[in-house]
Amino acid sequence: MSQGQNGAELRLVTPGMAIGPSAGKRIGSGAVAQNEEIIATKLGWAREINDTVSVDPINSSYIPRSGDLVVATVAEVRNNLWFMDINGAFQGLLPMSLAPWKVEFGAARQHMGIGDAALARVQEVDECHNVVLTMKGVGLRRIKQGSLLTIPVNHIDRIKGKDNLTLERLKNSSDCRIIIGQNGKVWVDGDAEGIAWARKAIQIAQDHGHKNTFDAEISAHEKNAPNRGDV
Repeated sequence: MSQGQNGAELRLVTPGMAIGPSAGKRIGSGAVAQNEEIIATKLGWAREINDTVSVDPINSSYIPRSGDLVVATVAEVRNNLWFMDINGAFQGLLPMSLAPWKVEFGAARQHMGIGDAALARVQEVDECHNVVLTMKGVGLRRIKQGSLLTIPVNHIDRIKGKDNLTLERLKNSSDCRIIIGQNGKVWVDGDAEGIAWARKAIQIAQDHGHKNTFDAEISAHEKNAPNRGDV
């Protein structure tokens, strides 16, 4: 069961299903210990990493946390702020004071309009679920080129791989910049061939990243990689 330790294929479990013995194990999210067994509490993939057993839900929504890197899209513009779609239950607010430009009151649309995308970080989330974003920081900026796609939030780790090894593999093979936001939005930037290859590779990681066949699937795709010299 341990993908993090031995590459074993993840197992789909349902609520109430016994995952395995609890002896010597720590219990993560999506599971409980009962009668010396680990029992799933949600529908998802059983995972064991460093002796911690958890269940990754099949479907999960993005829950913003302070410090998260997100790929956000402008949904609405006001005189002094932008309302940003962050792929969650609530929009993010980007005030002009946290934008990377000097913005005069009423001139927000001159810098970003509806539909424009940007790399931002979650500055804070208050008890009323107000999400404040910032674009002041290294690498945070408006996105003017490349391709955007959406992945399930619970597939982020699958696409990054342990220690980001899978993500680095995709970057090297496609010769593209690939940034995965914690909100399930992905920015791929490169030439047309590299972007097309990377999009297909990300789909393979989504579909097969939890299976024993994943390495063979991605290796086969690498035979058509734009940057063949590095694979």
